Amino acid sequence: MRKFKKVLAGTLAGILAAGALAGCGETNNNNSTAPATSTTNTESKVDTSGVKSIYFLNFKPEIAAKYEAIAAKYKEEKGIEVRVQTAASGEYEKYLTSEMGKGNPPTIFQINGPVGYQNWKDYCANLKDSELYNLVSDKSMVVTGDDGGVYGIPYVVEGYGIIYNNAIMTKYFATEGAKASSMDEVNNFAKLKEVVEDMTAKKAELGIDGVFGSTSLKTGDDWRWQTHLMDLPLYYEFSADGNSVSNCFNAATLDFKYADNYKNIFDLYTNNSTTDKNLLGGKTVSDSMAEFAAGKCAMIQNGSWAWDDIKKGGVVKAEDVKYLPIYTGVEGEEKQGLCIGTENYFAINKEGVDEATQQASIDFLVWLFSSDYGKNAVINDLGFVTPFTSFGEDEKPSNPLAVELLAWSDKAAKGDCKSVEWAFLGIPSEKWKSDFGSSLLEYVQGQKEWTAVVDEAKTSWASERNA
Repeated sequence: MRKFKKVLAGTLAGILAAGALAGCGETNNNNSTAPATSTTNTESKVDTSGVKSIYFLNFKPEIAAKYEAIAAKYKEEKGIEVRVQTAASGEYEKYLTSEMGKGNPPTIFQINGPVGYQNWKDYCANLKDSELYNLVSDKSMVVTGDDGGVYGIPYVVEGYGIIYNNAIMTKYFATEGAKASSMDEVNNFAKLKEVVEDMTAKKAELGIDGVFGSTSLKTGDDWRWQTHLMDLPLYYEFSADGNSVSNCFNAATLDFKYADNYKNIFDLYTNNSTTDKNLLGGKTVSDSMAEFAAGKCAMIQNGSWAWDDIKKGGVVKAEDVKYLPIYTGVEGEEKQGLCIGTENYFAINKEGVDEATQQASIDFLVWLFSSDYGKNAVINDLGFVTPFTSFGEDEKPSNPLAVELLAWSDKAAKGDCKSVEWAFLGIPSEKWKSDFGSSLLEYVQGQKEWTAVVDEAKTSWASERNA
C-alpha cells in the first residue's frame, strides 16, 4: 500500500492543510510543519504553443460540473480548451476502454492504483521528470513501474465511514430508554447495533423513515458495498499477524475470514433502512444521499466527497455532519478509525497523443493545483484534501466531511486510533466487484444463502487473480 502509515502521519499531519488538522472535533492550528505556499513555475519544457485542446476523462460524476467550470476558466486564462467528459457511476473502466480506441483519446485519465496501472501501463507516460511529480509532498504515494518510472500521481486523500446527522442523534439520546447518552459511547458494533435497533423502534418519534439511507444495490451503484465495505474484511485478513495489507495486491486466494463481520454490518444497514429490502435493487447512491440530505435517515455510509449531495437538501447543517467508523464486530475495534486512502491517480496518455499535448495536459494539472484560482477551486469547489506542497497552512477545505477526515487522521497520527488502509485496491478485477454486488442483491432478496455469497466470492477471487 506504499507506506500508507507514512502518508497519514506525514502527509496529512505535516502537509495536507497542516493547520487544519483537528483532534476530537476541535480545530488545532499549532502544527509546526506547515508548508510554504508554492511559487511553482508552470512554464513547459516542451513548446505547447500549437496545442488548442486537451481531453480530461473524469472519474467522479458528482463533481463533473465543477470540473467544467474549471475548464472554462482555464480556457479564458490560457486559451486552451479542456474537454471534460465524465463516465457514469461504476462505468469508468468500460468508458475509458471505449475512448482509448478512438482517434481522439483522453489525454488525462485516471487509474485506481497499482492494479489499474497494470491494466493501462502501455498508455501511461512517465511523469518522473514532470513538475506535477515535483509537487507531490510524499513521493512514496505515487504509482511506479518496475523501471522506477512514475506513472500515476495521487491528487486527493479521501476517507469514508458512517456519516451521521448529529441533530437526529441528539434527539435520540434524549428519548426515554435510549441505549446510549452520546456518540462517544458508540465505539463498537455491539453498541452500534443496540442503538440502531432502538432508533428503528422509535423512528416515528424521531421523524425519520429509517436509521440508514437505502442500501443502493442497482448495478453500477453498489460500489459502496462491493468495494468500500469490502475493505474492512480485506484489511483485517491481509494485515493480520503483523502482515502488510499490500499482500492483498498479490493474493492468489481470498479466505474471507471476516465474512461474518461483513454480514453483521450489511444486515444492520438493510434491516434498518428507509427502503424495503425487495426494492433495494432499484436504488441508487443519489437516492440514498437525497434521503440523508432531506433528514429522512440518521446515518449513511459514504465518503468525504459526499458533502455537495448533503448540502443540496438544505436541511442538514454543516456542524451536524459527523463521522463514525464502520464497526463490524472485530476484536479491538474500539480503536478503529476511518477508512482513509486514495484510489485517484492522474495519468497522462502517451498513446496517440503527441508530446506537446502531453505537456499541455501536465501544465493544466499543475495550474489546477498551484495557481490561486485552481487552489481555491480545489479547496472550495472540489473539496479535496490534497497531497501537494503548493497548499499552505491557511488553504484548507471547509467541507465538513473533509474537516472530519482531518480530525480522524490527526487522532490516528497521535495513536488514539488506527485508520483502516484501502486494501480494496487489491481486488483483482472489476468483474469480481460486479459479481459480488450481484450476489449481495440476491442475498438481500432471499434468493441466495450467505454461505453461497461467501463461497462464490472466494471462487471468483481465485479465477480473476489467475486471469
